[in-house]
Amino acid sequence: MDVRRVKQILSSSAEIEVTYNGADVWIDSLNEDGRTATVHLRGPLEERTIVEIDELEEK
Repeated sequence: MDVRRVKQILSSSAEIEVTYNGADVWIDSLNEDGRTATVHLRGPLEERTIVEIDELEEK
């Protein structure tokens, strides 16, 4: 995924399905470096992790 698409998803009111290593995630924010994002798994766990945006995939 590229920076432009991450920004579009963050500003969208629609629920856009995104995966990281096959797991459904929410994108919380794009980090200042422009290469990573903070995400968390969809579901009851709120554990956040920083991932490379090029490893995120839109379903």
